[in-house]
Amino acid sequence: MSIPDHARANFQTLLRAAADGNLALMECTDAATGDTRFVICAVGRDGTDFMFTPFGHLPDGNPYDAYVPPHPTLRDDPAS
Repeated sequence: MSIPDHARANFQTLLRAAADGNLALMECTDAATGDTRFVICAVGRDGTDFMFTPFGHLPDGNPYDAYVPPHPTLRDDPAS
């Protein structure tokens, strides 16, 4: 499966925010579960106000237990 354009664009925005020192880690509440999440946000300005754009949250515990890499036979790649 290839990475969709909107995800690539968001990642580029995240990289620019990091390069400019405009990232924040915020404690938030998950809207669906009510659980506490630590969310990575890009920080912008609107006049004198700060704007925080959430990009994702840090997983609880060991992040290697939270994700599984794509399996080569499941890729949406005609060459595989």
